[in-house]
Amino acid sequence: MVTLWWPCLVLALLSGLETSGFPRSPLRLLGKRSLPEGVVDGIEIYSTKISCKVTSRFAHNVVTTRAVNRADKAKEVSFDVELPKTAFITNFTLTIDGVTYPGSVKEKEVAQKQYEKAVSQGKTAGLVKASGRKLEKFTVSVNVAAGSKVIFELTYEELLKRNKGKYEMYLKVQPKQLVRHFEIDAHIFEPQGISMLDADASFITNDLLGSALTKSFSGKKGHVSFKPSLDQQRSCPTCTDSLLNGDFTIVYDVNRESPGNVQIVNGYFVHFFAPQGLPVVPKNIAFVIDVSGSMSGRKIQQTREALLKILDDMKEEDYLNFILFSTGVTTWKDHLVKATPANLEEARAFVKNIRDRSMTNINDGLLRGIEMLNKAREDHLVPERSTSILVMLTDGDANTGESRPEKIQENVRNAIRGKFPLYNLGFGNNLNYNFLESLALENHGFARRIYEDSDASLQLQGFYEEVANPLLTNVELEYPENAILDLTRNSYPHFYDGSEIVVAGRLVDRNVDNFKADVKGHGALNDLTFTEEVDMKEMDAALKEQGYIFGDYIERLWAYLTIEQLLEKRKNARGDEKENITAEALELSLKYHFVTPLTSMVVTKPEDNEDQTAIADKPGEEAISASTAYLSPRVLVRLGSQGSPVVQGVSPFSDVLSVDGDPHFIIQVPGKNDTICFNIDEKPGTVLSLIQDPVTGIAVTGQIIGEKGNNASSRTGKTYFGKLGIANAWMDFRIEVTTEKIILGNGDALSTFSWLDTVTVTQTGLSVTINRKKNMVVSFEDGISFVIVLHQVWKKHPVHQDFLGFYVVDSHRMSAQTHGLLGQFFQPFDFKVFDVRPGSDPMKPDATMVVKSHRLTVTRGSQKDYRKDASVGTKVVCWFVHNNGEGFIDGVHTDYIVPSLF
Repeated sequence: MVTLWWPCLVLALLSGLETSGFPRSPLRLLGKRSLPEGVVDGIEIYSTKISCKVTSRFAHNVVTTRAVNRADKAKEVSFDVELPKTAFITNFTLTIDGVTYPGSVKEKEVAQKQYEKAVSQGKTAGLVKASGRKLEKFTVSVNVAAGSKVIFELTYEELLKRNKGKYEMYLKVQPKQLVRHFEIDAHIFEPQGISMLDADASFITNDLLGSALTKSFSGKKGHVSFKPSLDQQRSCPTCTDSLLNGDFTIVYDVNRESPGNVQIVNGYFVHFFAPQGLPVVPKNIAFVIDVSGSMSGRKIQQTREALLKILDDMKEEDYLNFILFSTGVTTWKDHLVKATPANLEEARAFVKNIRDRSMTNINDGLLRGIEMLNKAREDHLVPERSTSILVMLTDGDANTGESRPEKIQENVRNAIRGKFPLYNLGFGNNLNYNFLESLALENHGFARRIYEDSDASLQLQGFYEEVANPLLTNVELEYPENAILDLTRNSYPHFYDGSEIVVAGRLVDRNVDNFKADVKGHGALNDLTFTEEVDMKEMDAALKEQGYIFGDYIERLWAYLTIEQLLEKRKNARGDEKENITAEALELSLKYHFVTPLTSMVVTKPEDNEDQTAIADKPGEEAISASTAYLSPRVLVRLGSQGSPVVQGVSPFSDVLSVDGDPHFIIQVPGKNDTICFNIDEKPGTVLSLIQDPVTGIAVTGQIIGEKGNNASSRTGKTYFGKLGIANAWMDFRIEVTTEKIILGNGDALSTFSWLDTVTVTQTGLSVTINRKKNMVVSFEDGISFVIVLHQVWKKHPVHQDFLGFYVVDSHRMSAQTHGLLGQFFQPFDFKVFDVRPGSDPMKPDATMVVKSHRLTVTRGSQKDYRKDASVGTKVVCWFVHNNGEGFIDGVHTDYIVPSLF
C-alpha cells in the first residue's frame, strides 16, 4: 500500500516562558483571554494547504502552513509533517516576515560536519525525522517574534506503487486546532485514463464529508478537494477544538484496456505493465515459521490466526508445506502436498497445534524449505507450469546452528540459485532487519516488518494477498537494442495480480519517430509476448493536455526509481562495487535534490540574530491458396487453378483477400478467373458453422449481429459477424473473439485480452498473435492458420457498429472431410457460366450457372476487397447466387445454423 501522510502542526511555548500561567486547553485559553477564534497559545495557524499533483503515478506534494504570532512576546512554533517512508524530500523553505531561508541538499557527511560545527557553537535546534510503521516525521521549529508571520513549505516526491489493484494516498490530518483556511487539493493526470477515484475521511460523518469534499474524474483527469469550514472542523457545535484528527484517503486506478503503457517525454521513457484477465499460475509455497521461545504468547497466536486464514484462501491447484524451526527443524509433511480439501483440513489441524519451543535456527529452517521446493520440481511432484515461493517468518536473530548472517546468506544463495524468490517477514523490533532484507533482496524477494500490534495477523494476511495470485513468471521487459541508456530493472521473477511493473530509461536519440517495447513471460497455460508501440506524434499530442502538470515528471520518475533500486543493490554490494553504486546514487540524489540515506537537507534559520543550522536525514527501516477464406460476414475463399487449396502462408499482410459488410460470402477461383458470391440472410444472434473438420478437431463458428437498434427477431437491415469462435477439440482449447476482447483457454483456465493489446501467446501446437486494433493470427501446428480482422466504425454512428473479418490463410493440413459454409470449398469443384442476358437492373446482367448438378440463375455484381485498404477497399466483380446460396452450397443455409459458438 502506498501512503501519503499530511501535516500536523504542533505548537510549543518558548523554553523560557512560564507555562504555568497559561491554561492547557484551547477552550480554557480562549475563555480566559478572549483571543480571536483559532488562536492557541498566541499562535494562529490561518492557512494549511496540501497540494498534490500526480502525473502517471509520480506524486509531487507541497505542504504549506502559514501562521502568525498574535501574542505580545516571541513564541516558538514547530512544524511537523508525516510523510511516506518511500518518499524523498526535495525542498524546504522557511519564510519569516517575507525573508526566505531555503534548505539545501548536501552529501550526508558534509551536512553532518556543518551541523556538528553549529552544535559546538550552541547555535542549533533539532530538525529530526523518525521512523514509524508507515511514515517518517519531518520536524522544524523556529522562534517567531511578536506580530510576525511565518510560512513553512515542504516538498516531497514519490512513485505510487500499485497494490491490490489500486493506488492509495493515505493522508494523516492532525492540525490540532481550528484553521481558517484548511484545504487538501489533489490533481491526478493519467494518460491511460482513470477508471475509478474515491476519497474518504475517518474523522467526519458522511453528511459533513459530503459538503466539504468534492471528487470527480473524467477521462485522464481526476480531482479531489477537501475544504472544511471552521464550523465543520469543530468537534462539536460549540467547541473550539478541531475534529480533524485521523485519516484522509484517496484511492484510484487507471484503465487497463491494454496490459502496458509507454510514455516518452524530453528523451526519457517510462513503461507501466499490468496485464489483466490472465489465469493464475499455480504456486508451490513453503512456509518456514519461527517457533522459538520468543514467539510465545500473542505472536504465536497471531501467526496461527494468519496461517488459518491463508489456508482458507489457498487454491486447489496450489501445493504447500509448513517447516517449523526452533533448535531443530520439523515439517508437516515430508514433501509438498496439493491443496485439496482433505489436505487443507489436515493442515488446519496442524497449524492449530503449533507451539513455541526453544532456540532460533534460521539457517536449517530455510535450507529445509529450499530443499523441499527443489525436490518437488526435480521429482515432478508439481505442475510444470507452476511457480515456487519461499516465505519465512521470524521474530529474532539466529542463535543456534549456523548463526553468522553472512554465512546464512551464502548458504541460502547457493541453495536457491535464483530459481524462486524468498520473502522474509520480520515480526517485531528485536531482530536484525537489515539481514532479513539483504537475504530477501539477493534472492529476488523482499522483506516486510510485521508490527507487534492487535492487527499483526491482518498484516500477515495482507502480505500473502500480495503474492497469492501470480499471473506471470520470468518476466522480461525488452527495448530496442542500442537505443536505450540507464535502464532501470527490467527483469522480474513474478508479476502478481493487482500489482504493476514499472521500468524507466533514457533514449539515445530524442528524435525517434516510434518506440517499441516487448514483455515476455510464462503464463499458467502458455508463454506470452506483449508488445507496445508508441507513435511519437500521437504521444506529443496526448501530453499537451496536461497543462497543470510539471513537464519533467518522467525524468524525475526515472531518477527516483534509479536511486531506489541502487540503494537496494547497495545493501548486498561489497568493496569497489558498493563504492561505485554509492557514488552513482549520491550523484543522482544531489542532482535531483532528493533527501536519501546518502544526503541530508540542511536548513539555516534565524535565532536571536544568529543563524542556526538543522539537518534532515532519511532513516532506514532498521531505524526502527491461395486458399483464403475471409468472413465478416462476407467471406472470400480463393482456390487453386484445379480447385485444390494452395498454401499461401500465415502473414496477415500477404496476398490474402478481405471482406466487410452485410453477410457476403465471396468464392474466388483464380483458375477460372472468376468469383462467386452469396449472402446468408439470417436474424441477429444466429450462429453459423463456417468450418468443421472431424479429423483435426478444428471448428469455426460466427455469430451475426445487426445494426444498432435492430432486434433479434428482425431480418431487416444489414447484418455482420460480431463474434467468432475457434475450437480445437483434440487440444481442448477454444478462442472466443468479439469486437471488444479475446478470450482463450480451456475450462476455467482462461486468458482475456483486448484489441488494445499487442501480444503473442504460444503453447505446444498453437500460436496466437494479437496486433493492436488490427487483427489476430491463429495457427495450429504447421498448415492451419486463420486471421481475424477487427473493423471499427465511429462509436457515435447512429446505425453501424464494429464487426469482425475472418481469413483462412493456410488450410493444407485440414482433412477432406472438412465442411461448413467455408470448409466445403476447400475441396475441388467446377462450374460453368453461360447465356449472359439483360437483368432487371441494366447495369447487372443475369446468366445461367451450372454447379454441383444444379442450374442456377445468377446476377453480375460486385463486392469489396479490403485487404489493401480497410476503409475504402477494392471492388471485386462476382456472380451472385440468390436465395442464401441455394444450389451452390451443400443443402440449405439453415443446415449450418448451430445453437452456440462452441
